[in-house]
Amino acid sequence: MEAGTAGDVWIFGYGSLMWNPSFPFEQRLSGFVKNWSRQFWQGSTDHRGVPGSPGRVVTLVPAEDSIVWGVCYQLSKENKDQVLEYLNFREKGGYSQLEVDVWENDKEVPTLTKVLMYIALPDNEEYLGASCIKSMASQIFHSVGPSGPNIEYFLKLVHTLHEMGVTESHLLELYVEVSKLDSHGKHSFQLLQCSSYS
Repeated sequence: MEAGTAGDVWIFGYGSLMWNPSFPFEQRLSGFVKNWSRQFWQGSTDHRGVPGSPGRVVTLVPAEDSIVWGVCYQLSKENKDQVLEYLNFREKGGYSQLEVDVWENDKEVPTLTKVLMYIALPDNEEYLGASCIKSMASQIFHSVGPSGPNIEYFLKLVHTLHEMGVTESHLLELYVEVSKLDSHGKHSFQLLQCSSYS
């Protein structure tokens, strides 16, 4: 796929935007950003938790020589203003805009430049940061918010990345710990049968 031309607006999604963009787009492509790591360090009181009992959703944190795979969406010129207004509202719980380069392969030149990405910085009031893996797993398993259970978000993220052929150590550890809490077998953890998750 050819790189975007001047004036194109692209969005890079690394969380729920990968499986649920909920906005019109011209085209999409899978790609990665460099020197970032995906972590469940952002609190959610507007989607996957509530005030006083936040859920955990992903943000990106700087990590040298690391990459994060996600999905890019090209916005149409006709709808871009409305879509950006929608995204600013959707990501209002502590997320800020950054511009990043996105690659599809190992070439030195990125596929897309100046792609918009929403990231939760450590100075936002919803930011939770790192915690022990068992504590984070428990929070993800039990939290529920206006958009549904936190575990639903978590499992959709893991399965979406699995379908892309992506395995990340942070998510793998969380996946194993969250599965231990599901003593009644309410949720599907079939990826435990895969060698990368066992």
